[in-house]
Amino acid sequence: MSWLPSLITNTPEDGYNLALNLSRMAVKMTQPDDAARARMRPDYSNNADSLTMASHVVATNFQTVAQANGYWRD
Repeated sequence: MSWLPSLITNTPEDGYNLALNLSRMAVKMTQPDDAARARMRPDYSNNADSLTMASHVVATNFQTVAQANGYWRD
């Protein structure tokens, strides 16, 4: 089974969690070496610009998920 069977979620909160997962998977697929990611983490986790960009990636992914879910309108 795929790690991403669907963009459809029950709630906006579930959608946001999916957006976070999409963002994390993008990093993992871009840099598959666990040790390399661990070495880099202190640099970006203490950098305001890096954290802002990470938030932007999550927001972009959330926008995609929200659109796929019709913005959870009834």
